[in-house]
Amino acid sequence: MMATSYDLIVIGAGPGGYVAAIRGAQLGMKVAIVEREHLGGICLNWGCIPTKAMLRSSEVFHLMHRAKEFGLKADGIGYDLDAVVKRSRKVAGQLSGGIGHLMKKNKVTVYMGAASLPAKGKVSVKTDKGSEDLTAKNIVLATGARARELPGLEADGDLVWTYKHALTPKRMPKKLLVIGSGAIGIEFASFYNTLGADTTVVEVMDRVLPVEDAEISAFAKKSFEKQGMNIMQKAMVKQLDRGKGKVTAHIEKDGKIDKIDFDTVISAVGIVGNVEGLGLEELGVKLDRTHVVTDEFCRTGIDGLYAIGDIAGAPWLAHKASHEGVMVADLIAGKHAHPVKPETIAGCTYCHPQVASVGYTEAKAKELGYDIKVGRFPFIGNGKAIALGEPEGLVKTIFDAKTGELLGAHMIGAEVTELIQGYVVGRQLETTEEDLMNTVFPHPTLSEMMHESVLDAYDRVIHM
Repeated sequence: MMATSYDLIVIGAGPGGYVAAIRGAQLGMKVAIVEREHLGGICLNWGCIPTKAMLRSSEVFHLMHRAKEFGLKADGIGYDLDAVVKRSRKVAGQLSGGIGHLMKKNKVTVYMGAASLPAKGKVSVKTDKGSEDLTAKNIVLATGARARELPGLEADGDLVWTYKHALTPKRMPKKLLVIGSGAIGIEFASFYNTLGADTTVVEVMDRVLPVEDAEISAFAKKSFEKQGMNIMQKAMVKQLDRGKGKVTAHIEKDGKIDKIDFDTVISAVGIVGNVEGLGLEELGVKLDRTHVVTDEFCRTGIDGLYAIGDIAGAPWLAHKASHEGVMVADLIAGKHAHPVKPETIAGCTYCHPQVASVGYTEAKAKELGYDIKVGRFPFIGNGKAIALGEPEGLVKTIFDAKTGELLGAHMIGAEVTELIQGYVVGRQLETTEEDLMNTVFPHPTLSEMMHESVLDAYDRVIHM
């Protein structure tokens, strides 16, 4: 049987994969995409989108309890967890179905099955109907990643959950332990805590949200504790004893181990790349701790083989994967491609309050040898924030004192995941402090705090 030939084959239909396929098709290539589970990958089906839908429900629930502050009345406030989950799954399903439409529109051939690379330029796909052999001069690996599971802390779907179980809960946790305080852990902690779960977060590092600026992490911790969360930093879950309806967690902190009972545990201790079963080792592809090693253009070192998104390493973000998908397709087509620089990628965490950042933290900028100027502006000084009833938050900016380059921006508070893009664009355009100072920000908006933070870095702040 003759193998079907393509110009480009993409393995994995997550954000990076389907974007690479669409861009390749736009550039005139004959493109196929192989996906073993769901079009849209983890992001659309089990990550970015459904979690935001659930967090929106908890946000509205939180605001309903604050109705009196706004001169409103709301009695008998409650929630239907099944309905919350149903809405979340509906949103995910709607977007996943949209990816199928995009594939048809762009004439991308879709193969639903598990792919492997038996040889350079060849892809074998195992489907429900058998196997199909494909060939292509260019192959893009976009197989993504899955939840890391530590020995003894493995999920069982009953007492111990991964993110998938937490997105489709069979019950509402009463006493919840979240292991790991990265974006995934904190978002689930925020959701369940808001709905009333007695929530404890254990983080092995010295602060929650450890990739964020230390000042923002400290602000977040205080806010989470104010909401009733128990935050345990520099602590480790050593063991889980599973019983009937409960889990006893052995938590080590300061050399002592406490045994604490919970009815639910969510493990959010990172991810591992989906590299198994592809035949990468046989091809000579270099791996580093379950991630494919690539250069700045996502090339693996094997001619015609690229890796993008989570499988290619940090930052593990859908928008980074999507940009890499476009870049690789452009590179293959001989277009001018721009490599993705990790320090230009914004990170967003949709807990309450939201957290967002781009560029270097204050500590990293100092470590790199920069002479810096730092500006800050609190939400309490912003008219729109007060009018919204969201006076808790902070915008922090970091500049190179010599050149005025914006080195980093860090925010915590209402809607900062939307605000951060202003600074992202600024960094992309190599904006200086002078450009930002001379920009007129509309009033009244939360974005005015972005202006004031810049002014503060240069001792020109007005409203503080």
